[in-house]
Amino acid sequence: MNAIFSLYNKVVDLITRLAGTWLLPTLARFAFIAVLPLFFWKSAITKSGEGILGFLSPDDGAYIQMFPKAFDAVGYDSSELGLIYTLIAIAGIAAEFLLPLLIAIGLFTRLSAIGMIGFIFVMSFVDKTGHGLDAATFGSWFDRFPDSLVMDQRLLWITLLITMIVKGAGPLSLDKVLKIR
Repeated sequence: MNAIFSLYNKVVDLITRLAGTWLLPTLARFAFIAVLPLFFWKSAITKSGEGILGFLSPDDGAYIQMFPKAFDAVGYDSSELGLIYTLIAIAGIAAEFLLPLLIAIGLFTRLSAIGMIGFIFVMSFVDKTGHGLDAATFGSWFDRFPDSLVMDQRLLWITLLITMIVKGAGPLSLDKVLKIR
C-alpha cells in the first residue's frame, strides 16, 4: 500500500511541477486570448471617435455605456459632463485596447491582469447600478444556471486573470523573453 501512495505522490509532484511552471499560465493566457480580447476591443471601438486616435475623443457611446445616469441627467449632451468624465472615458477606452493586448503578447502580464480585474469589477458595477440589469441577467453564484452574463462569466474571466497573476505569462511570452517577473 505504501508503494502505491509513494508512486501516486511522485506522479502528483511531477504533474504539479510541470503544470505550475508552464501548463497553467500558458492555458490561462490561451483561454483569455481565445475569448476576451475581441470582446474588449469591439467594446472600445463602440466608444471611440473617428480614426486611429479616436479613443482620445470619446463619442456618445462612451458616455452612454460608462455613465448612463449622468449622461441622461445632462440631456445626453456630453459637453455638459465636464473634463473628468472625458478623462475617465479616455482612460477606460485606452485600458480596453491596451490591457488585453499586453496580456495577449505576454508583456507586463501580472500588472495587466490586475488592471483587467479592476476593469471587470468597474464594468460589473456599472452594469448593475448604471444600466440596472435585472437579477436574472446579472445572475448569482451557486444557482442552477451556469450562464449568467455577469456573475458566472466574469468569475471565469477573473479566475483566468488570477492564474496569470500567480503564475505569470508562461514560457511563450515577452515577459519570459525579457525576463520580467
